[in-house]
Amino acid sequence: MSYLKSLPTDTTLLDVFRAYPASARPLLDFHELIMRAPSEFSAGERELIAAYVSGVNGCDYCHGVHTVTAEAFGVPEGLLTAALTDLDSAPVDERLKPVLAYVGKLTRTPARITDADAEAVFAAGWNERALHDAVLVCALFNFMNRMVEGLGIEADAAYAKTSGVRLRDGGYSGLATLLGA
Repeated sequence: MSYLKSLPTDTTLLDVFRAYPASARPLLDFHELIMRAPSEFSAGERELIAAYVSGVNGCDYCHGVHTVTAEAFGVPEGLLTAALTDLDSAPVDERLKPVLAYVGKLTRTPARITDADAEAVFAAGWNERALHDAVLVCALFNFMNRMVEGLGIEADAAYAKTSGVRLRDGGYSGLATLLGA
């Protein structure tokens, strides 16, 4: 139920973006840059990171939408649930496990990140650009999780499916076109 009384109780994030386009447009531009511009990670892997961070935070809205988006990019169904339950035994690519461990720790206890955490990412074959990109995805979705939860935005599985497919097909710049004038 949205805490914004001027909007319907079943308000989605897209409705909030439409109500506040001045802040939504640069935010969506930033999403497009972080989530779709060239990166060491594929778009699906970045969506996986976003969904994982959102799951760690317990943000059902973002976790649902970005799980669907990650799966639409080819992440196997059920992988995110398994990763959140037990990352070590989850069927996650071995190169991605230290990345998810890093962003999970950064989300839960940011002041406890150490050089050893970064070294685990590098030891898995990732470079500094990859660590940078993973941290930006993590930071962006910690921000978005707090925005969604702070505004009381909720959605059901049907909306997550619609939104996830829309993000796969049009990216975040596609959302900006839905804001209107």
